[in-house]
Amino acid sequence: MTTSATPIKVVIVDDDPLVRAGLAMILGGAPDIQIVGEASDGIDGLRVAQQQRPDVVLIDIRMPRMDGLDATSRLGQLAVPPAVIVLTTFDADEYVVRALREGATGFLLKDTAPALIVEAVRKVADGDPMLSPSVTASLIRQIADSSVSASVDRAKIAKGRLAELTERELEVALG
Repeated sequence: MTTSATPIKVVIVDDDPLVRAGLAMILGGAPDIQIVGEASDGIDGLRVAQQQRPDVVLIDIRMPRMDGLDATSRLGQLAVPPAVIVLTTFDADEYVVRALREGATGFLLKDTAPALIVEAVRKVADGDPMLSPSVTASLIRQIADSSVSASVDRAKIAKGRLAELTERELEVALG
C-alpha cells in the first residue's frame, strides 16, 4: 500500500476526543505515519475517509449515529478501501468475529501498548492482519472448544447409529 518514502496515511474515528488526541500523539510520533483526519462517529469517519483516502482507519465500535462495525463494512465498499483496525474496550468474541466479517484487518484493545498500535498500523498497511494477543488467545480457545464439541457430537451420533445395527450388521461392519 505504501512505500518507505510515502508515509502511511491514517484516519482516527472515536467518539472520545481524549482517545483521538492520544492516538494522534502516539501515531504522529512515528516518522512513517501521518494522521490525515479524525472523526467522532462512523458517518463522519466515512466522509473523512472518502476525502482523505487513508491507508488505514483506526475505529472504535460504540459510537453515536453509526457504530464502528457498520462503518467498517461501508469503508470496505469505497473505491479504494483502507485497511481497518478496530480499536475498542470490548473484547467479546462476537465483536471480534463481526469486525473481521465486516472487513477489519486488525482488532486491538484500547489497553494495547503504544508501540504495538504503531506496529499494527504498519502491518495492516502492508496487508497483514493484526490482533491483540488476548484476542488471538480467545479465538484459539473458541476454535479449540468448538472442535472438541464437534468431536463429541460426532462420537454420540456414531454410537447411536451403532446401537441401531443388528448383530449380523455389526459382525459384517467390524469384520
